[in-house]
Amino acid sequence: MSTPPQIATRRRGFFGSLLDLSFTSLVTTRVIRLLYLLLLVLVALGLAAAIVAAILSGETASIVVAVVAAPLVALLYVICARVGLEVIVAIFRLLESSREIAFLERQKLVLMQRQAGVAPVSQEPPPGGSGA
Repeated sequence: MSTPPQIATRRRGFFGSLLDLSFTSLVTTRVIRLLYLLLLVLVALGLAAAIVAAILSGETASIVVAVVAAPLVALLYVICARVGLEVIVAIFRLLESSREIAFLERQKLVLMQRQAGVAPVSQEPPPGGSGA
């Protein structure tokens, strides 16, 4: 018994995907790293600004609070943001995987119809292809 052919992966470029009005080519999994890096830089700048502002105020209590509490708050913020971004990536990877499974099932159905001598229904490639 032969196996269905491999999925034809048509991966658009970043700008091609960005301008895809049918939303079949996804950009979220491509830009999530950049968003996380931007978040880390902004949190680090905010942390540094909070500590510098506390030092410039000259109050011992605010310096202690800024040096102890500000890093903890920044860490909690990064953890929450990371979990949120991971949930988003998981959802998009689930979508891409389900598209691939549906395409493979259609290929399998066509192969079974050919073997049974039934005229197969026309097949289209999966919208957006596969991959992150």
